[in-house]
Amino acid sequence: MKLSREIKTGIIVIGGILLFVMGFSFLKSTPIFNNSKTFYAVYKHVGGLQPGTQVSINGFNVGNVTNITFKNGSGNLLVTFSVDSNFEFSENSVAELYDTGIIGGKGIQINPVFDGAPFAQSGDTLSSNIKPGLTDLLQQKLAPLQSKIEGAVSNADSLLLNFNEVLDEETKRNLRESIKGLNTTVQSFQSSASTLNTLLADNKNKLDSSITNINTITTNFSVLSDSIAQVGLTNTIRSLESTISNLDKMLAKIENGEGTLGKLVNNEELYNNLSEASKELDLLLQDFRLNPKRYVNVSVFGKKQKEYEVPEDDPAINKPNE
Repeated sequence: MKLSREIKTGIIVIGGILLFVMGFSFLKSTPIFNNSKTFYAVYKHVGGLQPGTQVSINGFNVGNVTNITFKNGSGNLLVTFSVDSNFEFSENSVAELYDTGIIGGKGIQINPVFDGAPFAQSGDTLSSNIKPGLTDLLQQKLAPLQSKIEGAVSNADSLLLNFNEVLDEETKRNLRESIKGLNTTVQSFQSSASTLNTLLADNKNKLDSSITNINTITTNFSVLSDSIAQVGLTNTIRSLESTISNLDKMLAKIENGEGTLGKLVNNEELYNNLSEASKELDLLLQDFRLNPKRYVNVSVFGKKQKEYEVPEDDPAINKPNE
C-alpha cells in the first residue's frame, strides 16, 4: 500500500511531537509513563537544589525533584518531588535536604518512619529538615574561634598601645643601656667560661690525680668500715645500750627514793639534819680554834686548873641560826 504525501507528513509530525515530549521529559527527569507518587516539602532555602535532582531513601534513588516554586509569597520554597510507588512509608517521614558532595550540590533524602501511622499518599506534604553541611559545620565551629581571635587581636592591640605609652624616651634609653649591660655581662661570662676551660685543661692531670686519691680514700674508708664491723662494733653498741638502760633504771630508783642514795636524795629531813650537823661541826671547829683552853689545859708544874670563863662574843652562845 502506497502512502500519500499527507499521511507521511502527519506521521513525521506526530513522531516529532513524540520525540519532543520524550526529550522534554528526559531533560526534566520525568518519565513519560509515570508510576510514582508526588510529594511536597517546604524549605526556607534550598541551597542551589535543582529540578531533576535525585531523591533517595537509605542511599537508593527512588525519585526526582520535579519543580521548585515560591509558596504564597512568604519567601519559603515549595519543592515538588516524585517517589517510586513501590516503596511505602509513614506520613510522618521526613524529607531532609543534605549536601551531596564536599564541593557543593544538594539532594533530598527521605528518612522513612514506620510507626504504624497511615502511609503517605500522593499529594501529601512531608515534614522537612535541612541537614547542616560541612561548610555550615565549619562556620558553626569557627565562629566562636573567630570571635576569640578578634578579641585576642584587640587585646594585643590595646597592650601594644599601652606598652608604647609606657616606653617613653627615657625608658627606651634605660632599656637600651640595660641590654648593653646584659651584653657586657654575657661577654664577661663567656670570658670566665673560657678561662675556666683553660684552667681545667692545664690542671687535667692534677684533677685526675685528685679523683684517683678520692677513690682511694673511699676504698680505704670502705675497708675501715668493714674492719670496724669485724671488730665487733655492733656488740659494743649493744653493750652500751644495755649500760645506758641499767643507768636509766638506777636513776629511776633514785628518783623514786629507793636505796640509800635515793633516800639521801629524796629525804628532806635527813638533808636538814646533815645541814645542821655540818653547821654544828663548823662552830665546834671555830670554837676550838678561838678557845683552845676550853678543851686542852696543860699544867707543867701541877698548878690547879683555872676555871674557864666564857667570852662574851663566844660564837657558840650567839649562834647564827638562833
